[in-house]
Amino acid sequence: MSENNQSGKSGHRRYSKLVTETNARAASRGMLYGVGFKKGDFQKSQIGIASTWGTVTPCNMHINALAEHAARGVRKSKGMPLIFGTITVSDGISMGTEGMKYSLVSREVIADSIETVVGCQSYDGLVAIGGCDKNMPGCLIAIARLNRPAVFVYGGTILPGKHKGQDVDIVSIFEAVGKEAAGKITQDELEEVESCAIPGAGSCGGMYTANTMASAIEALGMSLPNSSAQEAVSEEKVRDCVEAGEAVLHLIEDNICPQDILTLEAFENAITVVMALGGSTNA
Repeated sequence: MSENNQSGKSGHRRYSKLVTETNARAASRGMLYGVGFKKGDFQKSQIGIASTWGTVTPCNMHINALAEHAARGVRKSKGMPLIFGTITVSDGISMGTEGMKYSLVSREVIADSIETVVGCQSYDGLVAIGGCDKNMPGCLIAIARLNRPAVFVYGGTILPGKHKGQDVDIVSIFEAVGKEAAGKITQDELEEVESCAIPGAGSCGGMYTANTMASAIEALGMSLPNSSAQEAVSEEKVRDCVEAGEAVLHLIEDNICPQDILTLEAFENAITVVMALGGSTNA
């Protein structure tokens, strides 16, 4: 347990009270009234909800909706949610171009931006929602640095597309490119596959980087049990977000912080899971 927890203290409002108590913070409270606070809300723990939303990639195009569900869970547990955004990029779109030089850098930008908001705004806890190769570890880096009660939520895997009655996914596109080059299908058939293989929101459907990291993060203990294999567009994923919002308030009450969870044994669990699943070596 964290040092403060050993003395039996709750983490309730440990940080947010710095910007909400005494007349010296009247202007701070005034600004929070402006974003929807009521008088009683200043006695609640403030929970930052980091959304990696963007329409730059299917992996993250639904994240804002998931953030709203997480906020609902925070409210159910008598916390006060505050949603903020950070960037995301798509390796799947930029790979093979000069744009990939920005990919790994984006992980650090994401981590820095989440840490900046939570630290600056004095949030008591964090729910971070990610769904693509670099924003997922970016979220975890920020969580570890901040060491405030936190839960990670995986945005979820994509549903398969349909082509001539068969399931297709991003690998089907790569295969179609090869078939067209070999003269086995026409250009029109290739375009048919590429137009329907990615039907909507969610991360690439297979044990690629995102799904592998989601499994590893769950094994680490930083996301809720059974949350790494849910589809992006599903009632299960909605429930996962609500429960994550509730869980972070329980972590605050018991003062359980990431450094209490991210032990050597936890990392050994994550490594074992990745090896057992035969997942992406990027993880």
